[in-house]
Amino acid sequence: MIKKLIIHILTNSIAIYIAVELVPGISFSEKDNLVPFLTAGFLLGLINFFVKPILKLISAPIIFFTFGLFTIAINIAMLLLLDYFVQELIIEGLSAAFWGMIVISAVNIFIGTFSEK
Repeated sequence: MIKKLIIHILTNSIAIYIAVELVPGISFSEKDNLVPFLTAGFLLGLINFFVKPILKLISAPIIFFTFGLFTIAINIAMLLLLDYFVQELIIEGLSAAFWGMIVISAVNIFIGTFSEK
């Protein structure tokens, strides 16, 4: 259980770091320090664990009628919520949040696939 939590936090932290490196409009004020990335990874995990299921439940009809595409909006909202809570993270606009969400999701899927084995 603890091992899985640590892997999840590290995966989120790595995904956020890669998004900061690849996506224009997403930056970290303290790029050389590892602690803000770990904090952001931990908070993203908490947000995805507690807030995301509630939003998915509330917006289930919209998700159904959009064939699941509304989950993209929910993921963007989760990333913008992370931006609100982590002072060092700077997301400039919805376009940056969209591409950041794509990168973070792809990295999480990629690392998650190999960490289960």
